Amino acid sequence: MHQTRRVILASLIGTSLEWYDFFLYSTAASLVFGKLFFPTFDPLSATLLALVTNAVAFVARPLGGIVFGHFGDRVGRKTVLVVTLLVMGVSTFLIGLLPGYDAIGVAAPILLGVLRFVQGLGLGGEWGGAVIMSIEHGDPRRRGFNASWPQVGVPAGFIMATALLGILNATLSEAAFLSWGWRVPFLLSGVLVLVGLWVRVKITESPLFAEIEQKGAKARMPLIEVLRTHPRALLSAFTARIGVDVAFYTFTIYILLYITTVLKMERSVGLNAVLIGSACQLLLIPLFGALSDRYGRRTVYLSGVVGAAVWVFFFFPLLDTKSFPLIVVAAVVALVTHAAMYGPQASFIAELFSTRLRYSGASMGYQVAGIVGGAIAPIIALQLHATYGTTTAVSVYVVIALAITAFGLAIAPRSAEAQAQAVQATR
Repeated sequence: MHQTRRVILASLIGTSLEWYDFFLYSTAASLVFGKLFFPTFDPLSATLLALVTNAVAFVARPLGGIVFGHFGDRVGRKTVLVVTLLVMGVSTFLIGLLPGYDAIGVAAPILLGVLRFVQGLGLGGEWGGAVIMSIEHGDPRRRGFNASWPQVGVPAGFIMATALLGILNATLSEAAFLSWGWRVPFLLSGVLVLVGLWVRVKITESPLFAEIEQKGAKARMPLIEVLRTHPRALLSAFTARIGVDVAFYTFTIYILLYITTVLKMERSVGLNAVLIGSACQLLLIPLFGALSDRYGRRTVYLSGVVGAAVWVFFFFPLLDTKSFPLIVVAAVVALVTHAAMYGPQASFIAELFSTRLRYSGASMGYQVAGIVGGAIAPIIALQLHATYGTTTAVSVYVVIALAITAFGLAIAPRSAEAQAQAVQATR
């Protein structure tokens, strides 16, 4: 039990730092990167281009999932988790040192895109390893709860990134923030990653992977085996995540764009609202993970899908009031519905695949969905509102994505779920 807690803590700290790096970029892209790296374009085009560089990481994540998933199933979970943390930390630190367009011209946005791509590689391998280590060390009857802790890294990372940028934005002048203030959180990543590495090197390898290794049953080409033997599971993992991603990035990233560009309100309004909502998620994600152990992954997951599909039609009208308390309500309830989906998501996806293929299968299903989910969600939302002049179009887009998630839950292989329940019954 002591080792299980240590693994969960290591996964939580590591994923929090990885998502801190990831969301730091996403938030900065929506607030400052357009001005710094694309100053020759009009404000809307500059923001869109900054979001395109943000989306580059989502394209890299499946590649990271393939590469690190392969080694995670071949070499071991622990080694890969150390490497992914290093990859993410170093690339984030270098972004903090990157000169702007005024200093080095077109090389600035190109280098920005390259470093964002490297960030995506690191995160692509991180999620699967952190979740799988939490599942494979713990009691099978508590898999939903244990696997939800790496998911807590998302709001934890978002809070750290948003809070730091928010404080700097509030205390510095516009010129100082654009000149050097935004760099501070990126450079801080170099220090934080050392803490994560210190924790991760102390954990032991997954006992289930060690058992596979001892039997000589490791897959030679894990991804190829996944494609051949688990196609339905892969499709289920892929589709089950799309709506969760679209809803999340609409509720956390597009809200910043909407509040600043459409409502003409201060950046701090959106940042603070999302910060409060993310704080609520810290407690709710493990709660929904635990509920999935009791009532089933699909039941809890689907409750979040339905809740988000309904709430998105209240979300924008509440923002339009320009009342800070009501904007907070909009963000908090939105992220509660996301927590209901995100809490059981890790165990749901990981349990679709056998132990010897779990890292590759779970990583691929999860990360490929990010390309058609989170990568383009803020861009599509921005274009839909610009084209139709109404947030109803954005809300319908979110609902369509959530319907795809419901489809993914419906087609999940029953045999995989039954197998997991059978394992739990024998422990």
